[in-house]
Amino acid sequence: MTAAPARPAGDWRGVDLGSRTVDYAERDAILYALAVGASAGDLDLVFEERLRVLPTFALTLAQWAPDALGGLGAFDTRTAVHGAQRLLVLGQLPRSGSVTMRARVAEVWDKGSAAVFEVAVESDFFVATWSLFAPGCGCFGGRRGPSKPEAPRAGPEHRLVLSTAPNQAALYRLLGDRHHMHIDPAAAVAAGKPRPFLHGLCTLAAATLAVAQNYDAHPADLRSLAGRFAAPVYPGDQLSMACWGTDADAVTFTAEVGEHTVLTGGEAKFS
Repeated sequence: MTAAPARPAGDWRGVDLGSRTVDYAERDAILYALAVGASAGDLDLVFEERLRVLPTFALTLAQWAPDALGGLGAFDTRTAVHGAQRLLVLGQLPRSGSVTMRARVAEVWDKGSAAVFEVAVESDFFVATWSLFAPGCGCFGGRRGPSKPEAPRAGPEHRLVLSTAPNQAALYRLLGDRHHMHIDPAAAVAAGKPRPFLHGLCTLAAATLAVAQNYDAHPADLRSLAGRFAAPVYPGDQLSMACWGTDADAVTFTAEVGEHTVLTGGEAKFS
């Protein structure tokens, strides 16, 4: 078990989390594409002879950084949740190879009952920022930080349906995020959820695939991505997505499951 944090959350601002080089093979990039919803017919995502690596695959390579912060005791890993994600694409990932990354705690926001830790990971190919919502770590006298994004007031240009697979969390966790709450019912209940739920990054990547298809963009041409995880998605859920934007250069989106909003502040840009 993880002990209660021994130092105020604000003291973690600016902490260097070190660097790491992660190797991957074509097989890993293909497995990732399948795990986030690519089909066998998407040959340039799942066939090594034509492979283009999805930019969101970078987030699996960088997962070590937020895990490292939790391992240092900044927050209780049993209750902290992934609140939001940003990704800036600097270059196309090769089919296989090594990526060297550097990570730090870029910011810590004081939300009162909780703290939000922003972990920034930088490489030659991308800059990725995790926002981690940590209950019980707030009230340290820090700034509150940005508010949650608001959906556009105008009606959406497009509505999409995104179906998740019953085994999607079990498949996605093979990419490196082995947190038990995504596979073990007891761990999910301990985290306050009724059953294992889908990784937020899997949901966001799956939504990005749907947006790219709707706007006739190639998902490997993603230039930037952002999204906030408002509520859990469970494997097998069907998402109703609302999209604003007339072309793939700038699309904003939200997603709901039934009456519950699960993704807000979605922004995707394709070249």
